[in-house]
Amino acid sequence: MTENIGVLGKKSPQRTGVERVVNAPLPTVYGKFQAVGYLDHDRGDEQVALVYGDIGADRVLTRLHSECLTGDAFGSQHCECGDQLAAALRAVAAEGAGVVVYLRGHEGRGIGLLAKLRAMALQAEGLDTVEANLALGLPVDARDYGVAAGMLQDLGVESVRLMSNNPRKRDALQRHGIQVTEQVPLLIPPCESNITYLRTKRERLDHNLPHLDAVAHWS
Repeated sequence: MTENIGVLGKKSPQRTGVERVVNAPLPTVYGKFQAVGYLDHDRGDEQVALVYGDIGADRVLTRLHSECLTGDAFGSQHCECGDQLAAALRAVAAEGAGVVVYLRGHEGRGIGLLAKLRAMALQAEGLDTVEANLALGLPVDARDYGVAAGMLQDLGVESVRLMSNNPRKRDALQRHGIQVTEQVPLLIPPCESNITYLRTKRERLDHNLPHLDAVAHWS
């Protein structure tokens, strides 16, 4: 491993934390956003926050969205991720201001794409999403929200109304110094392909999904 050598042979300090790299306009089908790009020096991940309007500092409508290639790009009905991302972008546009932080490196609750696909294969054989991760010797949820907090702090955000059904995400963000003044439900109608997954999220991962009570016709 090579060392970072600066002037006169002295070691240059290693960069840490999150650094804003670029700000670019991003017109979308939901409205005109600003794409603010960041580099996470601790993990090496490239991250982006989609900012709509004048967000201010307090009670900013915010979504922390974990990367999900299968749901976000391919329209997978195994999860509700793609629909949640679209709903969050629509919500901040309707609000007139808000932020969607898109968190790369969070695929499969932090286990990575190929591991997530292996877990999905195990779920097709009868395991639930928690059991599948554990069967692979992987953590149930390996996500960290420190980089998200750093991005919000760079944007001048001090408190948020967090669009999430996951109380653990709320607690993690608050531990990193961002106040959550309200947790805004982001409930997507279930389908036959994801009802078991959603019920597991409610029963084993503490997600607030009261709308599942109305679904009784899928076993």
